[in-house]
Amino acid sequence: MNRQAQSAVLFLLGASLLHAGSTDLYLRYVKQGLRPLVLAAGAVLIAAAVATVWYERKRARRQDPDSARDHVHPEPRVSWLLILPLLALILVAPPALGSYSATRTGTALQEPLAYPRLPSADPLPLSVVDYAGRAVYDHGRTLQGRRVQLTGFLALDRDGTPYLVRMALNCCAADAQPVKVALTGQVPPVLQPDTWLRITGTYTPRRTKDPVNGGPIPFVEVTRAEPVAEPTDPYDESWNG
Repeated sequence: MNRQAQSAVLFLLGASLLHAGSTDLYLRYVKQGLRPLVLAAGAVLIAAAVATVWYERKRARRQDPDSARDHVHPEPRVSWLLILPLLALILVAPPALGSYSATRTGTALQEPLAYPRLPSADPLPLSVVDYAGRAVYDHGRTLQGRRVQLTGFLALDRDGTPYLVRMALNCCAADAQPVKVALTGQVPPVLQPDTWLRITGTYTPRRTKDPVNGGPIPFVEVTRAEPVAEPTDPYDESWNG
């Protein structure tokens, strides 16, 4: 692949990053706080592509035409396959990790450093990660007598146990891991994996062990469940502080 073609690939990659960073597409790949870096990387790649084209044109004007022809080497056509991932990035938005990954990966629940005071809202909106951490490591002390509201996608264990799941990440989708809350009570009779639900319920001390890694999975007593649209940011970043 000659320098002109390399410049084209750099430009397309930079444009793809700018497109992803200027829309919500980047949330499929990295956490929300990395948006400025995605945009900066796209701008740098486009600048590098423009600089390469300028340099090559300047060098071509200084070079002897006969000498230039002597040094031309045909590039392997297979190198143009590098453009395919770029086209996929531009044309196809990858789905967020869902139930397939969640049921094959053990819960990544971590003990919180602190338990901030909860507001007096009723029902109390909590992230799946926050509820699970309080239910397991604080033994539900801050959840007693409260109606909570959780949002996540459905996953079914091998024995049919329904989980409400949120994939938590540190940096990007490649390191995303599931945090699971098992459902009991008034669970919908028909459950479709990857359906997003907003459930209202109450704390219960019941727990189970994740069949993948033996990690603790708390239950929530469901009193109401309703389907909702997938959120703009499907990943949970709350354990990043």
